[in-house]
Amino acid sequence: MINLGILISGRGSNMESILNFLKENAIADVCPKIVISSKPEVEGLKKATKFGIPTKVVSNNLKGWNYDKEIVNVLQKYEVNPENGLVCLAGYMRLLSPEFVRTYKMRIMNIHPSLLPSFPGLNSQKKALDYGVKVTGCSVHFVDEGLDSGPIIAQKHVIVSDNDTYETLSDRILEQEHILYPYCVKLFSERRLLVEGRKVVIT
Repeated sequence: MINLGILISGRGSNMESILNFLKENAIADVCPKIVISSKPEVEGLKKATKFGIPTKVVSNNLKGWNYDKEIVNVLQKYEVNPENGLVCLAGYMRLLSPEFVRTYKMRIMNIHPSLLPSFPGLNSQKKALDYGVKVTGCSVHFVDEGLDSGPIIAQKHVIVSDNDTYETLSDRILEQEHILYPYCVKLFSERRLLVEGRKVVIT
């Protein structure tokens, strides 16, 4: 059994896609345990409640491991442990401390709106448009101690049209994110992800 914890900071659309997928496909090996938000009163908390998932807000001015210790305490209170847990970042707008990453080594996933390693960090869709790329997309990766630099699990591409705006491109990438992220959670639950250095092999 994989106990799932999801970290959010906003509307939680990728969280919702994962929870919908688990509900509709009845994946018995994944149990959503807790949704933690770094901000109070965000839309994602209301969505999680509708699924019957407990929620917690951890909002303070602490940084690094001083903040993340509280996150880890909440995760472990809800049995999302390093041995049996998976932590999914779904629009979570804080950088994880090295201590957090090491505690849940290769058990933290993130989704990013570009074809990594291109355009890490914020405003990736705008960076892609400004650079003039013809193809962009989204990536799900394991989280390491760098910025969007962990081993890539899977990617989906999106063609950039000549009349794309930040909004239209972001919307089309988000559609693919909602497909890709639940798929990667499913692969993890089936123990089909083998990390070999920087490469993730799907067995």
